Amino acid sequence: MLKELRNVWLWISSGDLRTELRQLEDEGRDASRLKAKLERLAALGDEQLFLPENQAKAAALLDAAQKLPMRKGYEFNEPSDLAGIRKLRPRGPRRFTKKLSDKALLDRVTGAWLGRCVGCLLGKASEGVRTADFWPFLKLTGQFPISGYIRFGATGKAKKQFPQFARRAWCDDIQFMPIDDDTNYTTTGYLIVKQCGADFTPADVAQFWMGNLPLLATCTAERVAYRNVALQIQPPASGSFRNPFREWIGAQIRADAFGYVNVGDPERAADFAWRDACISHIKNGIYGEMLMAAMIAAAPYSDDPAALIQVGLSEIPKTSRLHRDIAEVCDWYRQGLSYDDAVAMIHDRWDEKVGHDWCHTNSNAAICVAALLWGNGDFGTSICRAVQPCLDTDCNGATVGSILGMMLGAKALPAKWTGKLHNTLKTSLKGHETVEITAIARETFELCKKIRS
Repeated sequence: MLKELRNVWLWISSGDLRTELRQLEDEGRDASRLKAKLERLAALGDEQLFLPENQAKAAALLDAAQKLPMRKGYEFNEPSDLAGIRKLRPRGPRRFTKKLSDKALLDRVTGAWLGRCVGCLLGKASEGVRTADFWPFLKLTGQFPISGYIRFGATGKAKKQFPQFARRAWCDDIQFMPIDDDTNYTTTGYLIVKQCGADFTPADVAQFWMGNLPLLATCTAERVAYRNVALQIQPPASGSFRNPFREWIGAQIRADAFGYVNVGDPERAADFAWRDACISHIKNGIYGEMLMAAMIAAAPYSDDPAALIQVGLSEIPKTSRLHRDIAEVCDWYRQGLSYDDAVAMIHDRWDEKVGHDWCHTNSNAAICVAALLWGNGDFGTSICRAVQPCLDTDCNGATVGSILGMMLGAKALPAKWTGKLHNTLKTSLKGHETVEITAIARETFELCKKIRS
């Protein structure tokens, strides 16, 4: 007899309902009439909540939540449509006219791919670790502050005191970039533009996912959006329907390929990012992808991370929470705060023990920006400072590595970082299970030239 299929990963959990309450509060909804009902249902626990009748109740509450009015006096104006976003963005350089030589462009795009893989690998084994455990372990093993790939295969006192890290030692001697959603989405973005052209639509993104990306290779908002489009819920409704994760980091980690193919054109990079993000996210979830795509597209034209961040901010609403949060980190840097002080302030604002804060766009974007500013344009320092604060370590390492790789170029990246990859990337995508990084970088370079011409 076949076992019962229990894909609880696709069901509404008690944690999802608690996340929904936090999300409603963040986006300015008046949840007073639903709060008690959501809390009571979440309090049942997953065993009871996974019963069909309670799943129906949970779904009905998520539907009702989308109809809640905004709170009076809410200070932010956060549209999700592209026209509305552009109406509220600051002035900025929409395009850089200086042309890079083919040799320089290829070097930058290759650097971005390599940097993304390096940063992701640096943070991958520590994903999910909290600072209360991570920092003492690093200090005890002589790895704090982080300055190279982290080794979790501890011995002696460290092994006895931190036995939970033994299972993470799989990454110590790995010789390639293993499958990860951060690099899956970079490959996905590139392939969407390659197959559908520069005029691809949100529907093209959704269709590509269903045809090429396994459902169980997706997480949180992407998982919900995948389920939604399979049920014929069209973008952009697919991003908000029963989706408590609609402002989490998932879209932000999908930005990179859209920056790679739009080098010198941050506005169009942000446009591509919007078309991708809106199938699974709203508001700040969308802005995170637009911010990072614009920064990546502009990276070859600036060796000043502070200036580059302003280019990214110029593509998102100045009336948004993300703009406020990133501008505040920039203010800390201008005021002369130390990196450690900045990290402490980020942790004061977002609680790493709460999933919503741990995986939110804004908290992780703040860490990326801090890493860029206090990394001073150095590749190794920057990716290490993206991973050390915890939260979504592989995502943040990948994003910062991608930006610095695009800024510096492949030839400037130290072999101590890139050598561990052995030029090999593994993905979950059909036909791209094993990829030579330099080969896909060259293909991305050719695509960039093609759609710019």
